[in-house]
Amino acid sequence: MKELDVSQIPTPCYVCEKEKLQKNLAILECVQKESDCKILLALKGFSMFSVFPLLNKVLKGTCASSLYEARLGREEFGGEVHIYAPAYRDDEFDEILSLADHVVFNTFSQWEHFKDRVLESKKRVSCGLRINPEVSEVETEIYNPCCRFSRLGTTKAEFREGSLDGIRGIHFHALCEKNVDALERTLENVEKGFGHLLQKMEWVNFGGGHHITRRDYGVDRLIELILRFKNDYGVDVYLEPGEAVALDAGVLVASVVDTMRNEMDIAIIDASASAHMPDVLEMPYRPQIRGAGIPGDYPFTYRLAGTTCLAGDVIGDYSFEKPLRKGDKIVFEDMLHYTMVKNNTFNGVRLPSIAVWSAEKGCEIVRRFGYEDYKSRLS
Repeated sequence: MKELDVSQIPTPCYVCEKEKLQKNLAILECVQKESDCKILLALKGFSMFSVFPLLNKVLKGTCASSLYEARLGREEFGGEVHIYAPAYRDDEFDEILSLADHVVFNTFSQWEHFKDRVLESKKRVSCGLRINPEVSEVETEIYNPCCRFSRLGTTKAEFREGSLDGIRGIHFHALCEKNVDALERTLENVEKGFGHLLQKMEWVNFGGGHHITRRDYGVDRLIELILRFKNDYGVDVYLEPGEAVALDAGVLVASVVDTMRNEMDIAIIDASASAHMPDVLEMPYRPQIRGAGIPGDYPFTYRLAGTTCLAGDVIGDYSFEKPLRKGDKIVFEDMLHYTMVKNNTFNGVRLPSIAVWSAEKGCEIVRRFGYEDYKSRLS
């Protein structure tokens, strides 16, 4: 396979590596075929619509968390459109109904509030309810859908079985970057708390957070779990990964703008933790850099920081084989998911361009951003 040539990449730039994306899709396609489930793209994790013509050859549709994501899925991806949100706005709900095939409600109060509008709609929509299986498999609290006091889903204690008329499916989402063993434990809790209701449903959505395309993921066990679940309850099964679709399939390329010293060496780059990879500050999360290591691995250690005025706009401390110089390229690994969908124009810093790299065509710039993209978000 022709390797990514960073000398062709203008910076900053997110680069989708086409062949690596296709490798992920092949794994997801195998899971679909072997288990007879349906896999959706979670737009909250990856919304690069220029590659949707590649994705929709395999995936069955999209899942959205807002009206605008639902519209993007309908207009650019096709297939099924599913939507879930902790609460829906009254002034947006009719448009949501016009776009979605599945609408998942967070609470019975939301379902009862919108039920008549669903029934009166000319478009047939399958409605579901999100449950909270109350099993915490996610260590990082900000990403844990089942943390204490979570607003995401209805717990067993608050479940009203007498209000299920019109509900066709059950949705749960309890994982983040997890292997199949975490799903297996979650399913045990779902069946323990809600198993007597599942045979009354038409579908069950296992949500996202499944790291299916990771090298050590138990794909065969996942297929077994889905087949067993479908056989036991007679339901269609959906999965909606976002990260797994784009996992290890792209990079963020940046350049060194300047170097300085304040007790340690500092390299200022044209990519920002605050504006371009906010998970670095939210989680916190340390991205991998091609050819670099932790301090001490190599002779030259630098603190990498962005160009915004935020004092904490720091990506981290890394060591390199050679001193960094102005113009040197820095390649951040695994930077397709939860980057483009989260980036912002803080300080008016330029948004990274978006490109696709393939062995056949090399680097193709899909989108460049400029002043109007910054200005149009203000008034």
